[in-house]
Amino acid sequence: MFKGWWHVRPDEERQQWTLEPFTAAGPLRFSMSADEVTDALRGVTTDAEHRTWAGGRHDNTWSVTEGRCREFGLHVYYRDGRLSGIAVDALCGPQVTADGIALVGRAPSALEQWMLERAETRPDELSYMSAGVPCSNSLGVVINVQPEGDRLLTRPVSFPAEALGDLSHWLPCRAWEIHD
Repeated sequence: MFKGWWHVRPDEERQQWTLEPFTAAGPLRFSMSADEVTDALRGVTTDAEHRTWAGGRHDNTWSVTEGRCREFGLHVYYRDGRLSGIAVDALCGPQVTADGIALVGRAPSALEQWMLERAETRPDELSYMSAGVPCSNSLGVVINVQPEGDRLLTRPVSFPAEALGDLSHWLPCRAWEIHD
């Protein structure tokens, strides 16, 4: 039942998903078509909107379609008709875990510390996007943030390996913004 945009859904009321680095988050696998994503989410949500974003310069233009399931707390992005990004809402999205650690709706400093500890044993593990948002180069996830009242909570954005070459331009700017 929908309880309002500022209500943080407890973990026990969220779908539980596992991140497979550069491959999948829960039932969603990178390179799925929009129809395959819809089938994978059947029974979970029917709340979907779609928008198309375009950008780039000269011969390096791109078009990305965004699918949004607002009440389920999920944004999916398609490049060339294939799933190429998954953003999970901090307040109501499914709980995604990586190496047994919950990534959604957490204190950003706690997840950054976990990523720093991972970086001690993994070369080139950690990088930062604009505004100091951390990215795990081995998990294929950016730990973005989203406001909840007067604090910020984590809103992970996962991506396939081919995005690493130009991650900040892989998805539209809106995917990397702090969402409300």
